[in-house]
Amino acid sequence: MSGTRLNKYIASSGVCSRRKADELIENGAVLVNGKKVTELGFIVGEKDKVFVNQKLIRPVKHLYYRFYKPAGYITTCDDEKGRKTIYDLLPEELYILKPVGRLDKDSTGLLILTNDGDLINELTHPSVKVPKVYIVSVDSKMHQHEFEQMAKGIEIEPGKVAYANVTVLEVDNKHTLMQITLYQGLNRQIRKMLEYLGYEVKSLKRVQHATIQLDGLKRGEFKPIKPQQIKELKNFLNRVKKNV
Repeated sequence: MSGTRLNKYIASSGVCSRRKADELIENGAVLVNGKKVTELGFIVGEKDKVFVNQKLIRPVKHLYYRFYKPAGYITTCDDEKGRKTIYDLLPEELYILKPVGRLDKDSTGLLILTNDGDLINELTHPSVKVPKVYIVSVDSKMHQHEFEQMAKGIEIEPGKVAYANVTVLEVDNKHTLMQITLYQGLNRQIRKMLEYLGYEVKSLKRVQHATIQLDGLKRGEFKPIKPQQIKELKNFLNRVKKNV
């Protein structure tokens, strides 16, 4: 039977990920042609009308962008405190895109923006160990035993242990420049780890998320991610998920 699985159809509309779509279907929040559907494998055709929480949905074309976040902007679409957000730097037609993960106000670098709910879920789900690479500097000399401590784990909050792999790029008596790779998504993870060790971050820039890199972008600039790069990213995620 030709058609599309209902959860994929819902995810392709940008409403949520497939996993969340399954929950909506099971909870009776989905109607197809006016009838409630709770079967996860249900197939819909092009002429079928699908409603989620009484709202008609339509599949939309998935868009994928790289964005170089400057310092001073928060990673959200709206802020109650009136602070500048990344959407102040984006054209209105890209407001439908959501960031994959976050960078705090003072951090810079790569954000992947997309309306592909499945991809967002796969890149951010705790069970999938996706590497995120940062260039970080502090204004003091750090030592090998501290890098080893970061790799072994630091409890940054009660019950939350953070891990980081560090490669030293430059070090002298006045500063340390390093490449830090994370496989977690804890809030302000790098800053909290370094604060625990007694250091203050002077600059923090994300340069890579999974297979997508910052190279070729200027601060505040955004560019579409090429289809071949998206294919490589999804192939990478499939390999990573096999090892979960």
